[in-house]
Amino acid sequence: MNTSQRTMSIAAVSLALATMLGAFGTHALQSVLTERQFSSYQTGVTYQFFHSLGLLAIGVLQRQHGDSVWLARAANLLVIGMLLFAGSIYALTAGAPRWFGMVAPLGGLSLMAGWLIFFVGVRKLP
Repeated sequence: MNTSQRTMSIAAVSLALATMLGAFGTHALQSVLTERQFSSYQTGVTYQFFHSLGLLAIGVLQRQHGDSVWLARAANLLVIGMLLFAGSIYALTAGAPRWFGMVAPLGGLSLMAGWLIFFVGVRKLP
């Protein structure tokens, strides 16, 4: 599997998971969670959706332009960021200790860094 296939495959799985988690939240968790918890959960789902779509776009660019190290780095940072940001929100919703919330800002930083690295990568494309 080449880099673009890997990136697009991860994006596809992440989009499927975001869809499932969004539906699960709406149908099973909305009546169980507080309004604040549900809003936080929805934020995780929303961020996962948007960044997964971005990851998919990076995969398309990788396919068109070959193995750009900058695009690969951006993709990796987005995956790490989604896992840390959305993952920590999902974990908190499931009952993880409050200190686990400190992981979310690290995920946010990773997402921001991924998009900045993507900017550099796009500028270096032919």
